[in-house]
Amino acid sequence: MPPLPWRQIVRSIGLAILTVLMAVVGLVYWYAWRPLPQRSGAIEAGVSQTVSVAFDALGEPHIRAASQDDALFVQGYVTAQDRLWQMDGLRRLAGGDLAEILGPAFLESDRVARRLRLRRVAEADYLNLPPPDRAVLAAYARGVNAFLTTHRDRLPVEFTLLGYQPQPWSAVDSILVALHMIRTLTTTWREELVKRAMLESGDPKKVNLLFAVRAGNEAQPGSNAWAVTGAHTASGKPLLANDIHLDYGLPGVWYMTHLEAPGLDVVGVALPGAPGVIVGHNQRIAWGITNLQFDVQDLYIEQLNEQTGQYLYQGHMEQARLERELIRVKGQPPVELLVWVTRHGPLFATEGGDRMALRWIAEDPSIFQYPVVEYDRAQNWSQFTTALARFPGPGSNFVYADTEGNIGYHVVGKLPKRRGYDGDVPVDGSSGDFDWDGYIPFDQLPSVLNPSRGIIVSSNQNPFPPDYPYRVNGDFAPARSKQVLDRLSAHDGWRADQMLAIQTDVYSKPLQFLASQAVAAYGKPNSRDSDLGLAVGLLREWNGQMDKDLAAPFLATLLYQHVRTAVAMSASPQSGAAYDYRLAPNIVEQLLRQRPAGWFRNYDEMLVKALGDAVEEGRRNQGRDLRRWRYGAYWKVTINHPVLHQIPLLGRYFDIGTVSMSGSATTVKQTTRQLAPSMRMDVDLSNWERSLLNVQIGQSGQIFSRHYKDQWEDYYNGRSYPMQFGAVQATSTLEFRPAAESPAP
Repeated sequence: MPPLPWRQIVRSIGLAILTVLMAVVGLVYWYAWRPLPQRSGAIEAGVSQTVSVAFDALGEPHIRAASQDDALFVQGYVTAQDRLWQMDGLRRLAGGDLAEILGPAFLESDRVARRLRLRRVAEADYLNLPPPDRAVLAAYARGVNAFLTTHRDRLPVEFTLLGYQPQPWSAVDSILVALHMIRTLTTTWREELVKRAMLESGDPKKVNLLFAVRAGNEAQPGSNAWAVTGAHTASGKPLLANDIHLDYGLPGVWYMTHLEAPGLDVVGVALPGAPGVIVGHNQRIAWGITNLQFDVQDLYIEQLNEQTGQYLYQGHMEQARLERELIRVKGQPPVELLVWVTRHGPLFATEGGDRMALRWIAEDPSIFQYPVVEYDRAQNWSQFTTALARFPGPGSNFVYADTEGNIGYHVVGKLPKRRGYDGDVPVDGSSGDFDWDGYIPFDQLPSVLNPSRGIIVSSNQNPFPPDYPYRVNGDFAPARSKQVLDRLSAHDGWRADQMLAIQTDVYSKPLQFLASQAVAAYGKPNSRDSDLGLAVGLLREWNGQMDKDLAAPFLATLLYQHVRTAVAMSASPQSGAAYDYRLAPNIVEQLLRQRPAGWFRNYDEMLVKALGDAVEEGRRNQGRDLRRWRYGAYWKVTINHPVLHQIPLLGRYFDIGTVSMSGSATTVKQTTRQLAPSMRMDVDLSNWERSLLNVQIGQSGQIFSRHYKDQWEDYYNGRSYPMQFGAVQATSTLEFRPAAESPAP
């Protein structure tokens, strides 16, 4: 057979390539483009009257409805359009069902979630909900399910890749999402084990100092939120700012939403899977939230027989309840998990032969309520705090401002009253001496309305006064609050857009102080070391800015880590290496200022040694030339899509990837390798249209949506967008119309 002409060969190859490309395009269209959110036209759905949704240039839905139920129904629908896979992932993470779709690598995550019993708790919570709260959750769930049932053949691509169909959404699922947020912000039980280990092998006085709950320089009324009265602003009306610090994720945590119905006109950020607006403003008031950091978990050492479930309590044997959990695992047989539940909670941790049950506010089904839409509708401080009194948790700081010129602050959430102990280490569960005595009454939680200085700052610091009548324990962080207060107090005439400069502030006072101490120690007699001269020079010239492009912040960070370890090992030589506490930078600063006896033979020698160790560690990581070091080469975060990242070659296009970050745990712009500001909001009470809002990455979780990660670059560089409210600039409009009734048979 004669050989084929070369043109025919080329043509055949070209046709083959074209066929493959067309097949790829077809697959992309069918599985990724076709499921994109509908943002124009009309949809027949279960609404009582026509609902209009105006989408702005960022993809935020501005929902206008004739009833609250219709508004929440449509909120559920449009959120599912953009975030259904995220919503399903959240309820699976909370309920312990990830291994069913992601395989055995997630089995341990599911085991922990099942031990926490969150699905069971959510079901019990629902049964105890007030009817108005049930109605709110039900309306939202109907909207999610309306989307789900009409899009079974065009779901987001993650469902196709993982090969499963999501179950219908329920009010219990929304509660699960809320419980997951409580878990994210209140998990502290591991610190109890760290402190116990340090106490067992160390000096109790020193260890207790290292776990102090206040530094003494807190700005009394993390995450950041603040409000200033008109006396400090250009407009003469209050300003309010908020940036909530949460874990990185793709898509991000929040979904921008505007809801308008009779008695309801609210804009801000919502939690995908939960109705209403969590943080934002309506026509009269604005509010922000930070995490309180109050300890609401306790470990109880139980004298329990795991064969029978019997355990000792106040001299009598009680019977624990045995709960059986069956965890489905993709590609493998189901795994059974047995959980004993005592009067204190599930048997959760075992260490050193001790079996410990976890008591946690989220486990109490009698306290869960859902007041979000109620405070969305509030028109003044009285109505707002009435709604907040029903807020179960996580323990939070709410910062408030209104158009009448008032600013306010209130701690909210169910906080346990402890008798004779602080909850900082595991306690004996058999005696009954350490049981909670209910919860601190709402009207006795810290609050303030219109403080004399006209400034309120909340940045995860301890807001409880030293003479507070109830025991206070928590993992508080005062460094950022002081910097915010200093900046706000520096001058008046503030505008909303200027709040961004504070939210993106990367100055670290604790680390600059530590650097100055190391410089001074190096200059003392008999402490000079020529090899450290360049390091000292870098620290001497450093202005405290945790800038990704500088060398000094990297050196200062390593220095702090070595000093912190030295301090902890002085307190507990065998267990101090595990010490890492939010207040630690302030405790280190306090020790260096006071230099009490008994910690170090010579503080300067300790500092110089720590500096030398820091330099050596830095050289191992970034080379011998300190001048070429960059903080951003060390302080990096990776934000990848949890599913699409795994696709060879193409997966990285759906990631943010690995990026260098400025800021630190001690700067107003709090950044760590796990978390950062998840949104930024700056509200002008004199003119809502001058307010600003942006989320971390983008509005949509749909990978081919133009809003998938269109906000990241501006977020990363500290820019924001108008928070559209009264004057919405719509790029498209979608209508939801009542479904036509079926003709009579």
